[in-house]
Amino acid sequence: MKMFDVTALGELLIDFTENGVSENGNPLLEANPGGAPCNVLAMLNKLGRKTAFIGKVGNDNFGRFLADTVRRSGTDITNLVYNDTVPTTLAFVHTLAEGEREFSFYRQPGADMTLTKEDVMTDIIESSRIFHFGTLSSTHPGVREATRFAVEFAKEKGLLISFDPNLREPLWESLDDAKREIEYGLSKCDILKISDNELEFVTDTRDYDEGIRRIREKYDIPLIFLTLGKDGSCAYYKDIRVERPAYQGVNAVEKTGAGDTFEGCALDFVLEYGIDGFDESKLSELLDFANAGAAIITTRKGALKVMPDKMEIARIRNKK
Repeated sequence: MKMFDVTALGELLIDFTENGVSENGNPLLEANPGGAPCNVLAMLNKLGRKTAFIGKVGNDNFGRFLADTVRRSGTDITNLVYNDTVPTTLAFVHTLAEGEREFSFYRQPGADMTLTKEDVMTDIIESSRIFHFGTLSSTHPGVREATRFAVEFAKEKGLLISFDPNLREPLWESLDDAKREIEYGLSKCDILKISDNELEFVTDTRDYDEGIRRIREKYDIPLIFLTLGKDGSCAYYKDIRVERPAYQGVNAVEKTGAGDTFEGCALDFVLEYGIDGFDESKLSELLDFANAGAAIITTRKGALKVMPDKMEIARIRNKK
């Protein structure tokens, strides 16, 4: 028996999101706990899974706030490390039409970038069923070494590897570096969640089925999820392709965390059925469930603290 269902490594930061205007006409910003890996874990916690996080924050007010928030969400933070000299990373999320976003990062450096391989507690990884990561923990040499060390250890110990590129172009000195790190993740993962724009970035085609075909031909990834925003999502497994529409009639205010919510819901199904336990019916159910969870989170500010539970997802699915 494993102690944790999913352990994730990566960034934990503050997302400052727009929340109204002051009486002087100035934008008001709300400090929302964020970071894709912990968002995924928070969703899994809501579904009754046991999770752990590996990462680094500043030993400052924001870092302590994040640690307390993640702990309260149900995630084990034994391997959350504090940096006494580098501050917690901050992101400013500018909301555009239909809940789309534009990011500005204060991370030169940020504490999450300072994670080293010596910080990684391998016993936590070994005590897990799935290891999840993205590319924001590979933007710089030290944290990249820590990430690869953890991924290789997880592979060696037989964990399923889940990967979400989570491309944030402003954080890369070179987009060639970003593509190289995405390709590393593709070469290691068993479960891939990739967005339409990320797929186009890495395969140089707007034909999404062709892009997935190229990835599968090169990397032989067993299970792939493609998120398409307002157009829903697709799943690719063996010779099965399933597509399900997004939920309509949802008043989206901000899309931060939608992909992470989808990912958490998808991993819950993998934990339930195993990587070899899918057919067309189960994949359709998975996509409907994950699309519903993602739709709900777009109606809320932030992500980590406001993930939907099973009852909320069931209600929106029943209305479809």
